[in-house]
Amino acid sequence: MPIVTIVVGSVLVSLGIIGYVFSDSHSLTALIPAAFGLLLEICGALAMRPQLKKHAMHGASVIALLGVLGSVMGTVTFVKLIAGADVARPMAAKVQAAMFVTCLVFLGLCVRSFQAARAQRLATAASA
Repeated sequence: MPIVTIVVGSVLVSLGIIGYVFSDSHSLTALIPAAFGLLLEICGALAMRPQLKKHAMHGASVIALLGVLGSVMGTVTFVKLIAGADVARPMAAKVQAAMFVTCLVFLGLCVRSFQAARAQRLATAASA
């Protein structure tokens, strides 16, 4: 899972850079996905060390949850954009929707990983 975390972090960094470069205003807020991505990359790198894996992956899941919660309104705006409504910043809506989906999928993978680790711990304890 640490490698997946680094890859997802890299996707978010790329998304932030793309959003910044292709936005009309070049606002620094376009780099928010990149900040989340950088934090995920750090958590992924820390999770490579066995003694830090559990804490780093829980930290990564919290960052992903914050990413989901922080980008949900942009996803609503993106749905309005798809429906044909005029929105103030269409590029921002697209980037926030992509961040929402990326963080949500990663959060789901984290939950599945935590469940599998717990099941493995219980199975090991039961056989001992």
